[in-house]
Amino acid sequence: MRANYKMQRLYIEAALSAGASIEASPEQFNYLANVLRYEAGTELLLFNGRDGEWKARVEFPSRKKIVMMAVEQTRPQPAPCDLMFLFAPLKVGRMDYLVQKAVEMGAGILQPVMTQHVQGKVGSIDRLQANAVEAAEQCGVLAIPKVKAPQKLKDLLDAWPTDRRIIFCDEDSSTQNPLQALSAIRERRLALLVGPEGGFSDEERQLLRSRDFVTAIPLGPRILRADTAAVAAMAVIQATVGDWA
Repeated sequence: MRANYKMQRLYIEAALSAGASIEASPEQFNYLANVLRYEAGTELLLFNGRDGEWKARVEFPSRKKIVMMAVEQTRPQPAPCDLMFLFAPLKVGRMDYLVQKAVEMGAGILQPVMTQHVQGKVGSIDRLQANAVEAAEQCGVLAIPKVKAPQKLKDLLDAWPTDRRIIFCDEDSSTQNPLQALSAIRERRLALLVGPEGGFSDEERQLLRSRDFVTAIPLGPRILRADTAAVAAMAVIQATVGDWA
């Protein structure tokens, strides 16, 4: 069932079921009452990443309190997205964009990876998680990706489960077409690794290519910024070996 983009969607942490009553947080109260200017009886959509999506009705038991009453489920909870997105942190504004697009493209786990040429840093996991929630609210996603703590590239590879293949964007690939490499992949559990603005170092590239569970792909003849490369790579992966296929 497709998402309803005409109704406001709101992420909550409480359990959802028919007749459930959820009190809006102070931030949600301000947004619904003062920004959207909702009145009693206005309907919206609620989701928590576990119980599917529910139509709810806004009620005002007092002037400073909003309660959202779950009426009926509009979409069941889908299976969580399994694609892992591994990325070198960027500067704040562009990293926000990166997280938002990863959520839209079906990433199930967001893993910051510290590389030699990394230019950004992860100041707050909570901020990135909130960014992922906001993206899910806006684009109709019901499963909220989990943002994990940053890891160094070598540490990540040393502890990596061999039944999940890493696809990494290699700007020094000898070809320009990623389809040949992707068509050879047989694993269903996948991860995408996108490096920093400065690219992977020669040492990191050798390290990646030395692992049996890593596949390098090119992204065409043009030089792409890291955030653009991430969107392009996720699109081609989802279309060939991911959930679009």
